[in-house]
Amino acid sequence: MSTTVDANVLIYASDAGSPHHDDSRRLLDALAAGPELIRLFWPVVMAYLRITTHASVFSTPLTPSEAEANVGALTELPHVKVIGEGDGFWNVYKDARSGIVVRGNLVTDAHIVALMRQHGVKEIWTKDRDFAKFPGIKVRDPATFR
Repeated sequence: MSTTVDANVLIYASDAGSPHHDDSRRLLDALAAGPELIRLFWPVVMAYLRITTHASVFSTPLTPSEAEANVGALTELPHVKVIGEGDGFWNVYKDARSGIVVRGNLVTDAHIVALMRQHGVKEIWTKDRDFAKFPGIKVRDPATFR
């Protein structure tokens, strides 16, 4: 089985001032230690880079080099794979959002859920409760990780 993490987990793990920092850091450290297969999706990686380097979001934003080094440290692990859309993605996306009104921020969540489905990932670690709207995936809060 493989798992994935949402951008908010990566962001909180990098933000020592966040009330979610300790839980996210503990989870990320455990996942990085392996051996469980971790699938990261490109939209999550790009969101991490965008948000952690943004001065309006972080009081002390990371430099692009720092943020990229964090991504590199994770993605270079042998049990971490970064993947994106495969053939037929559009149909998987349409199926993932079937029966759910998807607009605004929920578009990105539906995108990630579709990637999860396309690549057989059943579990996502996130603080975003909107993922629970999508059937067929297990949504796990980093605060529950021990």
